[in-house]
Amino acid sequence: MTRATNQPASRRRKKKVLQRAKGFRQGKSKQFKRAKEFTERALTYAFGGRKRKKRDFRDLWIARISAACKNNGISYSSFMANFKKQQNQLNRKMLAEIAYKNPEQFTQIVKEITSSQ
Repeated sequence: MTRATNQPASRRRKKKVLQRAKGFRQGKSKQFKRAKEFTERALTYAFGGRKRKKRDFRDLWIARISAACKNNGISYSSFMANFKKQQNQLNRKMLAEIAYKNPEQFTQIVKEITSSQ
């Protein structure tokens, strides 16, 4: 009986790892063992990066809303508190977009919120 190896499956596994390691420098993209180590590390950073991205965007939105609030003479915290009391359907992303692209519309929103206190 001939000796059976798991050659097709192992080749596919190695190919997948080396494909992911494309663009890595030196042996990290050519040698399977090193490629495996560094792709695993890269995937770990990628996972964390996706979480970090969400945090960074939220920080950006808050910074934009805060700057627009200061231009209208109100603090960010009091603006958001009153905004939540009114139970508006806008989220921070939408508010930041309005504050960035249409400052006069944001000023109108601030006036509505401060007048209803």
